[in-house]
Amino acid sequence: MTKHTTITAPNISKIEYVALDKLYLSDLNPRQEADNEGIEHLAQSLVACGLIQNLSGLKDSKGKIGVVAGGRRLRALKIAVLEEPNLAHVPVRIAPDAHTAETWANVENAARADLHPADEIRAFGKMYAKSMGVARIAKVFGTTEAHVYRRLALAELPNSILDALKAGEINLSMANAFTVSNDKKHSLEVLEMVRGEATSAHRMKSLLKPDAISGTNRRAVFVGKEAYEAEGGKVGGDLFSEETTFDNPEILEAVFHAKLTDTANKTKEADGWKWVETAGDSYLGYWDIEQGRYSRIYRTEGELSEDQATRYDELVDLAQNRDLDEAGKTELARLQAILDGEYTEEQKAHAGLIVYVNQSGELSSQSGLIKREDKNAAIEAGILKKSAHQRLDKPKSPYSQKLADDLEAIRLGARQNAAVNKAEMLLDLLAFQLSGHTGYRKVFELRLDAPSNQPTTETGFALDERLTTPNETEDDAWDSALADTFEKFQAKGKKHRNAEITRHLAAVLTGGDDAFKAEIDSQCETSIRSVWTPTAENFFKRVNAAYLENLYGSLLDLESDSAATKAFVAFKKGDKAERLEKLFSDEATQKALGVTKEQKSRIDTWVPEYFG
Repeated sequence: MTKHTTITAPNISKIEYVALDKLYLSDLNPRQEADNEGIEHLAQSLVACGLIQNLSGLKDSKGKIGVVAGGRRLRALKIAVLEEPNLAHVPVRIAPDAHTAETWANVENAARADLHPADEIRAFGKMYAKSMGVARIAKVFGTTEAHVYRRLALAELPNSILDALKAGEINLSMANAFTVSNDKKHSLEVLEMVRGEATSAHRMKSLLKPDAISGTNRRAVFVGKEAYEAEGGKVGGDLFSEETTFDNPEILEAVFHAKLTDTANKTKEADGWKWVETAGDSYLGYWDIEQGRYSRIYRTEGELSEDQATRYDELVDLAQNRDLDEAGKTELARLQAILDGEYTEEQKAHAGLIVYVNQSGELSSQSGLIKREDKNAAIEAGILKKSAHQRLDKPKSPYSQKLADDLEAIRLGARQNAAVNKAEMLLDLLAFQLSGHTGYRKVFELRLDAPSNQPTTETGFALDERLTTPNETEDDAWDSALADTFEKFQAKGKKHRNAEITRHLAAVLTGGDDAFKAEIDSQCETSIRSVWTPTAENFFKRVNAAYLENLYGSLLDLESDSAATKAFVAFKKGDKAERLEKLFSDEATQKALGVTKEQKSRIDTWVPEYFG
């Protein structure tokens, strides 16, 4: 037998505006007692902010309403209305029956709903503006003073930002990030960019202050806040972290170089070097010394006495076992300094040093360097040995360092572009590195900080969209339950999983050492020209005129004394660059020049010698 149940629509509650004199505290309300002082504070907040949460009640047979939820607010309203007449009528949600009213009363008593952060921010801000102290605000809302301070920090944000927070279009972390900006117009522009997106705090700050430099940056650490501000620099930072930003990079740069130069000169004078130079980089290595054509001399090593040597070994053992105290570290450093030795006055009379600031903001140097023009004198003085090998001056590279960096990025982009189609090989490479077989050499940047695969100019450069498409995240990714999100991800299947692994591994692929990079390029069939086409902007204007003349002639099989060669040589460098760009990309130009099929193939596959 089948049982049928009649389903009826539930009674719908409604909100009515009711005069205070028609409201009373219902016996159903579990909060029959109240703290008078707390009610006084709440009344003041109602005067300042109005009623944010409506009351709930049940209409009796006489037409009056017994308040079942909101008893404290009712008591406070009867005080506040004496100062703010607009509170004489308030919104009340009317229960359809006694059972519903009793349920509301019990639910509110058991679990009072917190105010939305946007409502808290506005309420706290209004109360604070009316000279109500933080302690009193905290007491009214039953929260901590620290919580009130955090909300007040956002009270000056534009209304549009708080509206977006209330609507769920930005989250609280994103709202917090807006406190770094004092430019309302720009803040609202950024709001439109991130509305509806789960954007990290770091990304938000970058959008709001793209030129700001972190206080942990080596230049900021070296200069210091006081010296920077003394030159008119402005300091910023959000109100929710200890991070400080230096908002005038040009001032920081000027103060940095001035201090570095001054410190370098003082070091030179104090230590007696012949010369000193400064470097803006955070590291100077063997390559930099070679590029500068410097020769190196080394300290005259010292010797330890028998007792000192014994003590040195003891301290080293303690240090290796991490049992060395501060006094021991100082003693070990002193003995190590003796072993390291020092430069003699005669050495320093022929040599100098390059001073720079390392990544930690500390002063560092490469010392004992002899310039090319001082080498003969140093050899004659006996402090530098003459090289046993004849050194031939290498021709100057046609590639500037900046262009070389771009070409390296292009090479890496091409490798990744090819690898994104080699899912199995990427998984094999990942297992290969994770198993420890690569030693110190990295095949992937496993921190997932993507290495640079974009040159400084995007002209003529395009990667597979899988390498440039941002991650797709849930709308509520900031607040979602990870288990639920992971379940949704798994439901997309292994094909989706493998595609995500493949594109993300490809984006962090670097390749290991040069020989192994070549092997990867071979297996991936890496092609520079699949991602990059040389143009005037991205290449031709960045090499010298002689390079362009040689390239033009070699591509078109021109003799050096031909009329076509002479005509090309006569052009200005900029015109040469533009004509080469057209030769590479414009079919009409190729047709006008009579480019053969073989020459066309040569043009389509040409890459700078830099790539080998």
